[in-house]
This record gives sequence, structure tokens and C-alpha cells, in this order.
Amino acid sequence: MRPLFPLFLAIFLMASAVPLMGSTFSFRADSMSGGRATGREITVLTGNAEVLADNFLLRADRIEIHGSDNRFIEGVGNVEGHELEKDIFFRTDRLRYDRTLRIARLEGNSTLEDRQNEVVARARFIEFDDMNEIAVLQVSVRLFSEDLVCRADYAVYNRIEQTLLLSGFPVVHRDGDEFRADRIMVDLNTNDIVMEGDVRGSIRN
Repeated sequence: MRPLFPLFLAIFLMASAVPLMGSTFSFRADSMSGGRATGREITVLTGNAEVLADNFLLRADRIEIHGSDNRFIEGVGNVEGHELEKDIFFRTDRLRYDRTLRIARLEGNSTLEDRQNEVVARARFIEFDDMNEIAVLQVSVRLFSEDLVCRADYAVYNRIEQTLLLSGFPVVHRDGDEFRADRIMVDLNTNDIVMEGDVRGSIRN
């Protein structure tokens, strides 16, 4: 049997040279299957699968590419993503990326690591809007930033403004102090906290 590597190397190089949607799209894997029939376009990559689309690099055990102009990319199993321009890392059980809307949806045990701003967030569901630089986190939310540890059922992280809005039994720990309320807004630049509804807390003297 002829080795597969030269075949997929050729595919990878050919794909790298073809601009799609105004940018480069490339992929590689141990094996590939699928078809390009109109309306049913799909490519399945298995084994050390990797896709570079626009500024988004995705690695997983299995990656499916489908939709017109390879619009949707879905990774399953040991998923790792990297938004190269903003230096944001993703780890999750399943990730779906929409190249047109530039939205990444993470499901399962998920982590978003914003290395430029030294913010790490974990949740069961994360949606990151790359154009607006906003992340929505739901279920078992945990966020870590310098001296802050935050948890809630729901959070919105605004990367541009460096703010965090927490709701659903939010708790914020800052330098040994604890804050609780119905809603908590955190300024991640200054660590200032604004609380609304059933405000409680404890401050260490």
C-alpha cells in the first residue's frame, strides 16, 4: 500500500495556495473522506487533524468542514484552538466555528485563555464573537485574572473594554475579600467592583 503522507501533503500545499473568503484556508490529517456535491459539501479529517482558516487554527482528533466555501468547521476530541492575531487559546470537548460570522462555540469542559490580557475563563459553554471580541460563558463559570477569582452561572467578558458582567449566584474573591450579589460588574483594568441586588460581602482587615 502506498503511504498516505505524500497525498495529504500535496492536498495541504494545494489548499494553502487557494484564497477563500479573502484569506488562506489549509488543512492536514492522517486520513480524509467526504464529498463536494452542491448543498452537501463536507470534508472529514481524522487523526491529528488540523485546519488553519483565516486567523483561526484548530486541532482535534476529528474535524468536519462543511457548508458553502467551507463556512463551518467543527472539531471533536482533544480540541485545541488558537486565534492567532489576538493570541487567544481554546480547549474544549467540541468546537464549532462559523467563518462568516467569526463566532466560535465551545461545548463541554471548555477553557478560554486570553494571554494578552492574562485572563483565563472556564465554563461548560463558551461562545466567542471574534469580530466584537465578546465571550459569553454559561454553566459553572470560573474566571481568573491577577488577584481576582470569579464564579457564576452566567458571564459576559468584553475583551475590548476589559469588563466582566456576572449573574446567577455570582461570587468574586479579591485579595482575600469576598463579594456576592445578584449581579456583579468587574473592571479588569482596575479590579473595581460594582454590585446590584442582595449585596453581601466580607472584607479582611
